[in-house]
Amino acid sequence: MHDGAPDPALYDFAAYRDRPVIRWPGDKSVAVWVSPNLEYYEIDPPANPHRKSWTKPHPDVVGYSHRDHANRVGHWRMADVMSKHGFPGSVSLSIALCQHHPDVVADANARGWEFFSHGIYNTRYSYGMDEAQERAIIEDSIRTVRDATGQTIRGWLAPALTHTPRTLDLIAEYGLDYTCDLYHDDQPMPVKVKSGRLISMPYSLEVNDHYGFFIYNMSPRDYARTLIRQYQRLADEGTGTVMCIPLHSYLIGQPHRIGAFEEVLRHIAADGRAWITRAGDIATHWFAQQGQQGVPA
Repeated sequence: MHDGAPDPALYDFAAYRDRPVIRWPGDKSVAVWVSPNLEYYEIDPPANPHRKSWTKPHPDVVGYSHRDHANRVGHWRMADVMSKHGFPGSVSLSIALCQHHPDVVADANARGWEFFSHGIYNTRYSYGMDEAQERAIIEDSIRTVRDATGQTIRGWLAPALTHTPRTLDLIAEYGLDYTCDLYHDDQPMPVKVKSGRLISMPYSLEVNDHYGFFIYNMSPRDYARTLIRQYQRLADEGTGTVMCIPLHSYLIGQPHRIGAFEEVLRHIAADGRAWITRAGDIATHWFAQQGQQGVPA
């Protein structure tokens, strides 16, 4: 008899081949959204006993300054290429960026990009937080983004992908309706929460530029080919999938990488089968379609 850990029951099982097709606007085959991570890393963050913020002893001048390239240079190079080819951003935002680098946040907002929370700093983790602390971060996220941009956040990507057992319930309680923290599917899926409603928005580790360059050791050309293969397969299947391209501009915005990435955007835009959109628009359409089909949304 197997006596391993129980299924956490976050969502129901649904085999891919047995599902109804999701219809995207314009009868497009796949919804494509780009998620720039606009982040702030502290040079000497407070220590978390569960995880080190930097691999080196800090203050880590090298790690900090490498990532600071994003807000000084990389964002602008990446954003201009995205705007040129008609790709809006859905921003995974370190909320503190609104104070540290408001020009970056204002630029993204002026381009019509959407914002969701990636915690306050990417060097502060959810591990070990009590409920009051976690609520304070969610409330801070909602208030700060609203004050800075006029937008009300709808989504969540935990800071440095760190969670507590209550994270999903809490964000739904506060009215957020999608999470990017579940990597279990290529379509949006309902998530079981105590109150409110929540879906998993397909994000990606597999085609995340951080994984591509740091984990899989890809060249810019290799990464671009991977994105195109990912897109082609999902578009060919035509079942109403979602492709997310998660980016960090201190990586993709480097001069030697941006050209290969631009080729990806040019390819997807020219193909004609992609609904090029934002995460919140995907969520809105999914909820509306599920309601039309008589499925509780």
